[in-house]
Order: sequence, then structure tokens, then C-alpha cells
Amino acid sequence: MLAGWAIPQEILDGAPESPWGFPTGVFVQSAREALRERPSPTHERAREALAASSGVVLDVGAGAGAASLPLAPPAARIVAVDESAAMLDELAKLARGLVTVELIEGRWPDVAERVAPVDVVVCAHVLYNVKALAEFVTALHVRARRRVVVEFTAVHPQAALSPLWKQFWGLDRPSRPTADDALAVMRETVPVPVHAQYWEGRHPLSDRGEDTQTIASIRRRLCLPASADGEIKHLIDMTKPFGATRMVTAWWH
Repeated sequence: MLAGWAIPQEILDGAPESPWGFPTGVFVQSAREALRERPSPTHERAREALAASSGVVLDVGAGAGAASLPLAPPAARIVAVDESAAMLDELAKLARGLVTVELIEGRWPDVAERVAPVDVVVCAHVLYNVKALAEFVTALHVRARRRVVVEFTAVHPQAALSPLWKQFWGLDRPSRPTADDALAVMRETVPVPVHAQYWEGRHPLSDRGEDTQTIASIRRRLCLPASADGEIKHLIDMTKPFGATRMVTAWWH
């Protein structure tokens, strides 16, 4: 199903820049908001399983720490895994004076052997980038002494851009996989019951339509030149694609 989201080769060949990745600023803003706002269902499920003062949290695909930094306290230490050294640097800056962090640069589960068992594993907004989901989830499961908590959107996070793909390229984007597909894999893989809570949250790009960094990121994702920024901003202002989003928190143990 994920293969259906591949960008056609003829569009990639003409792209002015690589469409992959997000600017660190988007993740930093998400982490800062998570530290200021009320705990999400994901944070609540993780906190339930943490010891009062000595819990250790593993954050897989940590970004700037939106899923893990709000857990301190009670979390006393966070092990953050991410492919991006720049993301880990930003997480370390946000963690100063708040919690001790261990940074591991690399791709999960390739670096899983470098991680000792922890109390709680969190993983937010990573699953739709994972092709071998059963292997990925198994590696999360065996590292958690108490609980694994996974957060993801009910539909593919790039679905919000589907109207823009249609507008600029005449391209229809897929409708699957969805959270139900991911939950089915998890329940087939994990040897304990997997619970799920659906809730309304904000898309990672919500309320940032006027941010030039966000517009540039969307433009790169769409394989368009910088001259398209004005039209992209106009379409986003008109359609408001990044509003309330149905989220899923899954957990087990």
C-alpha cells in the first residue's frame, strides 16, 4: 500500500530539489507546543507506565522530542533515536535543564541493538514511513519493560496534500494504508492485546500555512519550483487542509 504513495519517476526527474524530509523548525515548534500544552492521550498513556521518579523512555523517530520531552518528569532519562543529527541536536537543546538525554543517530530497527531495555517506548508519526512494520514493531516491543505507546494519524499524513497533487499534477493519491491497516499488523505481531484510542488533534503542519519554511517544505514535497510558493499559499489559505486531524494512540503491555 505504501508503494502507491511513491512519486512518479517522471515528476521526480524534473524536481528542482529533493522532495524528502522536513525542516527542523517544524519539529522544534511541535516540541515546544507539546511542552506548553495539556498532555495528549499519547503522553497520558506513557505516563501511566512510568515510575514516579526514575523512568527511562525510548523515543523512536524522536524528531525534536514532542512525544518524549513532555514526559519529564516523571521520566528521568530519555533515549532518543533519529536518522537526523540536526533533529537530535535540537532535542538536546530543548532538553537542557529538563531531563538527561542519550542521543542515537540511525534508523530503527537497524540501531535497536545499541539500545538497552527501557521502561516505556514512545514512537510518534513514524509508522507511515515503515515498510517492514512487523519487524519495526517487534523491535519496539522487546525494548519495553512496561509499555509501548505509538501515535499516528488515522489516514496517511500526506493525504492533506492530495488536493494539491491533483491541482498541480492531475495526480490522484491513494486512500490507504490507514490506521486500521497498521493496527491489524500490530495485533498480528505483538503477543499481548493492543489497545487503541482515537482522538482529535492537530496536523503537524496545522496553523502554519503562512510560515515561509512550511510553504517551502510543501513546495519541495510537491516537486515544484520556488515560483509556485504564492499559489501554494493561496490554495492552503483557501482550503485549510491542516486543521483538526483524527489521531490514533495505540499501546500495549
